[in-house]
Amino acid sequence: MPSQDSNLAKVGHFIHGQSVPVAAADRLSPVYNPATGAVTAQVALANTADVALAVAAAQAAFPAWADTPPIQRARILFKFWGLINQHKDELAALITQEHGKVFSDAQGEVTRGIDIVEFACGIPQLLKGDYSEQASTGIDNWTMRQPLGVVAGITPFNFPVMVPCWMFPVAIACGNTFVLKPSPTDPSASLLMAKLLTQAGLPDGVFNVVQGDKVAVDALIEHPDVKALSFVGSTPVAQSIHERGSHFGKRVQALGGAKNHMVIMPDANLDKAVDALVGAAYGSAGERCMAISVAVLVGDVGDKIMSKLIERTRSLKVNHGMVDEAEMGPIVTRAALERISGCIEDGIKQGAQLLVDGRGISVPGLEGGFWLGGTLFDQVSPESRLYKEEVFGPVLACVRVANLDQALALVNGHEFGNGVACFTSDGHTAREFARRVQVGMVGINVPIPVPMAWHGFGGWKRSLFGDMHAYGEEGVRFYTRQKSIMQRWPESIGKGNDFIMPTAR
Repeated sequence: MPSQDSNLAKVGHFIHGQSVPVAAADRLSPVYNPATGAVTAQVALANTADVALAVAAAQAAFPAWADTPPIQRARILFKFWGLINQHKDELAALITQEHGKVFSDAQGEVTRGIDIVEFACGIPQLLKGDYSEQASTGIDNWTMRQPLGVVAGITPFNFPVMVPCWMFPVAIACGNTFVLKPSPTDPSASLLMAKLLTQAGLPDGVFNVVQGDKVAVDALIEHPDVKALSFVGSTPVAQSIHERGSHFGKRVQALGGAKNHMVIMPDANLDKAVDALVGAAYGSAGERCMAISVAVLVGDVGDKIMSKLIERTRSLKVNHGMVDEAEMGPIVTRAALERISGCIEDGIKQGAQLLVDGRGISVPGLEGGFWLGGTLFDQVSPESRLYKEEVFGPVLACVRVANLDQALALVNGHEFGNGVACFTSDGHTAREFARRVQVGMVGINVPIPVPMAWHGFGGWKRSLFGDMHAYGEEGVRFYTRQKSIMQRWPESIGKGNDFIMPTAR
């Protein structure tokens, strides 16, 4: 860890409507520009006391915010929606600077986050309960959904705007107060969103940001006033947070890892399938939980498309994300680059055919950046590390099978079940695939089937720990709890003691 440098920007916390200055005693972590390899800022890493301050601010703000009518909460979110649209390019530029993804991809990320904000503006309709008049003689029964209290989000480096937007707009629209713990790798976007929320009129303490590492995460898990945790990241950490959060009595929604397959049938439009595969495998340098990392080539598809895949992979335009023609930016950190390179080496050792090797490339003038080109393997064994583990980089593994049944068996046998795609021109094949595949999000001729804001995001198997998906109506259910009320009035009460349960008579 570098020592404090007075010339570097300091990225701190945002608590109770105010930016918290970085103190001399704070632990600091470097923030890199991955295209240059240079340290551009230092981010403060919260201690337990910092987290306690943020939670206390959220707890103090909760009663008044929960009592605020949903339509008034929605109006503040609508103002935020306008502001985040105005600052979309500024947010995207921060993402490109600290994450490395190309600017157009960063703009798309911000747009998908804005979609969730727009969905949350409809919260008055989404919070409506059910009502049964005369459920029993003289008794009416209805349900309502009420907020939980202080809730927290722990979000990953790969989508520093979109993933937090899966959480906080819905949570605060429902009447909760929120503490966000973003990744220290790219922390700046979270602070801009906090400032825009304040500018939109959100009361102090309703939304707070604590930068940090495992110390902050553990403090949020253990704090008694935090009622729910949302997490997106790797499966081991997701499982741990789910188990520990549940131990402390919290509601937990933990989205884990992925190994997304694209099944290409012989009757598919192969040119479109290749276009989709290249974009889904190498876009954002493969650092997406919905990236396609396995191509399942059915029948003779592999023989027909492999030369095109090789050509397209070799010709990828890798450059700084702010260069207009760039198709892929750098890897987010040097540590990630070294880990991915190790996976490539293991793939070679385990017998896969390395057709395009992205290691060793550099970009003129940016030789210090964390560069890796698109990498393509064929004849990958389902028993290999390359197939089983989430590489989270621009590495595409091709597996060959004879038919649809074998393709489904391969996909369904994997421990992850986040996303999957099938490219075909046959309606029956598409229907059977969608029905039989054991994956939470399915694309038919759509390579990255991320659901729209009103549907909700979530995988199956070891890609999701908890019962509810992110955002959409599932998000509303996660951030609220149901209360059922049965009511009758004295005029309808008979004489004598009532020793029986109310019945519909």
